[in-house]
Amino acid sequence: MLLKTSLRSFFAHKGRMALSLIAVVLSVAFVSGTLVFSDTATSTFSKLFAATASDVSVQPPKPADDEDPQAGDKPATVPAALAQRIAGLPGVKTAVGQVMVGNAILVNPATDKLVGPTSGAPTLVGNWTDTPRNAVKLTSGHVPQDSGELVLDADTAKKAKLAVGDRIRVDNAGGQHPYTIVGIATFTTTNPGAALAFLDTPTAQQVLLGEQAYTSVEAYGDGSRSGDQLKADALAEVGGGYQVKTATEQKDENTKSIGSGLDFMTYAMLGFAGISLIVGGFLIINTFSMLVAQRTREIGLLRAIGGSRAQVNGSVLVEALILGVLGSTLGVAVGLGVAVGLIKLMNAIGMDLKASDLVIGPDVFAAGYAVGVLITVIAAWIPARRASRIAPMAALRDHGTPAEARSNVVRTILGVLLTGGGAGLLVLAGTAEKAGTGGQLLGLGLLLTLIGFVVLGPLLATVVIKVLGALLLALFGPSGKLAQRNAMRNPRRTGATAAALMIGLALVIGSSVFSSSAVTSASEQIDRSVGVDYIIGGGPTGVTGEMIDAVKRTPGIDHVTTQENFQSAKVRLSGGQSARTDLTAVPATFFGTDFHPTVSSGTVDSIGRGSLGIGENFAKDHGLKVGDQVTVDYGKGRTQTLPVGVVFQKGGLLGDGTFVDLDTATKVVPAAEQPPVRTFFAKATPGTDIAKTLTALEDALRQYPQLTVKDQAGYKELVQSQVNTLLYLIYGLVGLSITVAVLGVVNTLALSVVERTREIGLLRAIGLSRRQLRRMIRLESVVIALFGAVLGTGLGLAWGVTAQRVLRDQGLGTLSVPTTTVVVTLVSSVVIGLVAALVPAFRAGRMNVLAAIATD
Repeated sequence: MLLKTSLRSFFAHKGRMALSLIAVVLSVAFVSGTLVFSDTATSTFSKLFAATASDVSVQPPKPADDEDPQAGDKPATVPAALAQRIAGLPGVKTAVGQVMVGNAILVNPATDKLVGPTSGAPTLVGNWTDTPRNAVKLTSGHVPQDSGELVLDADTAKKAKLAVGDRIRVDNAGGQHPYTIVGIATFTTTNPGAALAFLDTPTAQQVLLGEQAYTSVEAYGDGSRSGDQLKADALAEVGGGYQVKTATEQKDENTKSIGSGLDFMTYAMLGFAGISLIVGGFLIINTFSMLVAQRTREIGLLRAIGGSRAQVNGSVLVEALILGVLGSTLGVAVGLGVAVGLIKLMNAIGMDLKASDLVIGPDVFAAGYAVGVLITVIAAWIPARRASRIAPMAALRDHGTPAEARSNVVRTILGVLLTGGGAGLLVLAGTAEKAGTGGQLLGLGLLLTLIGFVVLGPLLATVVIKVLGALLLALFGPSGKLAQRNAMRNPRRTGATAAALMIGLALVIGSSVFSSSAVTSASEQIDRSVGVDYIIGGGPTGVTGEMIDAVKRTPGIDHVTTQENFQSAKVRLSGGQSARTDLTAVPATFFGTDFHPTVSSGTVDSIGRGSLGIGENFAKDHGLKVGDQVTVDYGKGRTQTLPVGVVFQKGGLLGDGTFVDLDTATKVVPAAEQPPVRTFFAKATPGTDIAKTLTALEDALRQYPQLTVKDQAGYKELVQSQVNTLLYLIYGLVGLSITVAVLGVVNTLALSVVERTREIGLLRAIGLSRRQLRRMIRLESVVIALFGAVLGTGLGLAWGVTAQRVLRDQGLGTLSVPTTTVVVTLVSSVVIGLVAALVPAFRAGRMNVLAAIATD
């Protein structure tokens, strides 16, 4: 009987469930789509790695402290003689030395444009080798045979419109190297989107490595010994200093690396799913609350004829289960479309995945149904529990739910405690000395204030809507007054409906305050601290002497300043402790002429006299002050004892850096061992037109497409675009939450119209026109939307201001509140309310007056 009753009730109200169903579908679609995309990408690359991995790979030793070499650094190598030693091991059929680097680029000399992906997948240049498991096979021309020949992969050649006989250039830290394309190679498995170029082995060693060596030795067995046995033999032959990996280990490591690269996309999509789940939960709660209220007499009859509380509770939960299962099924199907969209997005940024290779594992269905069913049943449990507590006789008299005075007291106490506790944590976060501590307090405070506002929503609705109602009465007369009273009639329902919109708008305001503060702070720091006129970034190859000379020769350039970053440097303290630091070696003109940092103590010119410059946070963390002696460890046994000459003020452009004079560093680190220049700066001659000189500079560097050339205005725009990238992701999340929130308002109004059918008929009978009735519904919607917007704006401002205070010493020293965004948000909430009310208001206006009055 319970199942039959639930099914009959569900299908009797299927139209009212439709919008809740959409919320469930969206939530499940993002979860299942993310899993399908992740599984497909991982499977695609796993197949590639499994098909091409050697049985044993001998690779250079791991970098110290597991650091990855930076772009432009000389690749780590193994001796060339190692290939012959590995080839002589038992069970090895062949062993080849491989050269493959990612710190070179391909350039079309005819257009001075990059060849290959500019983001996402890498550009790899190496030597052509014949192995049993080549990733590519030659399909046109011939293999490279001398120093002027190159083979290019077919996909890259097609995209760049290059063919056999065309010229191409390989640029790296060693300069520019011209070649002729003599062959086109096609991938034997899925192309991951990388650009591949091959030279003959001697040329690859000379141009890419600068020595007769390999980046790895790849060994292939004859089948007589397992991969683990071959690995053991190789380790015994070469010693423990090298990395020796089996085919399985190579595949697992590469697959893990790909997975970590896709983490950002995965987390972003799961963020969409989480927002949809939270906002959809409010929608489902509202839907079932209103359905329970409309079925009060029906529930009373069930209880009167012997139905228990558990059966009433169960009947509502069964309806929720049906909704969850149906929404999950549709959501998994829609998720396949989401996965295809993600694949196309990744293809657009350089990867090469095929939608026809979708991998749909059991985890997709398990996660999809778990998310859809659980969120629906949990959200419906609150109204289901409320329904089971309705006394039979009270329900038959249609008195509705029991008095909620006690629950309101509990709600008030709980809401005040949560909101007060969250506000206190936000204050502590904003005054915290360390950003890490402040960030943790901010996260907890954000969560508590959000939950607190949701709990207090029904109580706040009464106060806020009373204030808004006074304005509605003055502007719209009786329709405005009725709209105000309708919105206040059920504060719990109004609060739950507005909460979904509140979350989205709080994220908009909070993220806008953060991003505006970040851009304003960066712009002010550039204006205050940067004296150079142009910033030139070196890209993946680093900066060569030819590039610097080209800048120096440009008319209007006064001088050029470089910097070298010793990423692996350490500072040894007097107590025997050591601390890693990002040490930058700069020439004498760097400070005073080109950059003007804010100083906490000491003087910047002391750096040119052989002292060390450190950040205020670093000094405080390690108890350092001006005059203290510290030992700088540049790596590879190169050390130097220097006094602290200046402490930079925290929060400044250079406040967290450690600086040493380039001449001072050169005394212990030979030029050949110094890191490559990756960024350098240029100062215009006084009186020169900055914009015209920028154009001349871009023309002078046109043959180096890997470089980015910006003046101060362009650099500010670059900073803003980087901040906007994150902001657009947040806006995407917000757009989804607002979409679901609009569905919630539509659902609430639609069910409210059904609930008030007789009342609407009576209003029409006593003279309320259709136009006034529709206006009343629209104003009610606008009031709910404005209520959510007011709460969201308050929360968002609190979150954004606190985030700026937490990061005040990390570069966000200036608070900037985007008033335009705040105003647009509030105006948009009015538009949202009007849009959400269109269908319910239209249906209410079409009601037959007599039929509405006669409704039971």
